Amino acid sequence: MWQLVLQSLIFGILMGGIYASLGVGFTLTWGVTKILNISHCTFAVLAAYMAYWLLVLVGVDPLISLAIIAPTFFAIGLAVYIGLMRSLFKAEDITMASMVFTVGLATVLENLMLYTWSPDPRVMITPYTGRSIFLGGVAVPITALTCFLVSIGTVLGVYLFLHKTYVGKAVRATWQNPELASLYGIDKEKVTMITFGLAMVSAGVGGVCLALISSFYPSIHNIWTIHLFLVVIIGGVGSVIGAAVGGIIVGLLNALCGIFIPYSWLPVVSFSTLIVLLLVRPRGLFRT
Repeated sequence: MWQLVLQSLIFGILMGGIYASLGVGFTLTWGVTKILNISHCTFAVLAAYMAYWLLVLVGVDPLISLAIIAPTFFAIGLAVYIGLMRSLFKAEDITMASMVFTVGLATVLENLMLYTWSPDPRVMITPYTGRSIFLGGVAVPITALTCFLVSIGTVLGVYLFLHKTYVGKAVRATWQNPELASLYGIDKEKVTMITFGLAMVSAGVGGVCLALISSFYPSIHNIWTIHLFLVVIIGGVGSVIGAAVGGIIVGLLNALCGIFIPYSWLPVVSFSTLIVLLLVRPRGLFRT
């Protein structure tokens, strides 16, 4: 039994790192701009399909394809902000307006993917799929380990960008005190565009890594979004460190629950945890 628990703990940590990479962009957008982007995971699924077709049609490894997907999704983030999101700042309640708007955007994207690629689950098979490294009697899947390292690298990259660069510090200043940041000459428009670009890169990396671990299909963004909210609420809105910690906790929660209860009950556990956290500590572990 202990070996099964240890195996689940390791896999939970690896999955948690991937959830963290998906969550860091979502929490940044929410923290900096107050926009609650429900379509974040839908774009993650779109990135998964992009990696899938690059693998099937061209033979490009999904992780190598991130070199194409990351800059492409940064550009998509800028385009989404300029073409769609910028008008939301005229709303009296930005968070509520953005939530309603992005639910609609997620629905449109999901149906476009359904029409284009059908609802059939897809699986990405690579030379390292199904292979593991054995530590004692515990197997560490190479795919999950590699995706974990890529995801943690993404989170670390965002953290260093925010804390070590002038533009990153401008982003932090804008979410901490927008009015004072403007008085110091920080261009809020540019900061917001950069935030959306980074958020979309986060969605791309997280989507590709999750799709490498398990099958995916257009509507799977609904399940990913539940995990995403858990990550952000546990960690705290706007906190990169919080996203990392929240991701690990969510990964461990799912892995350990999978041992003791049927898999079909996991959404019930996730929603119950979400409700309890909102009641007990709505601002998360790491307040910004």
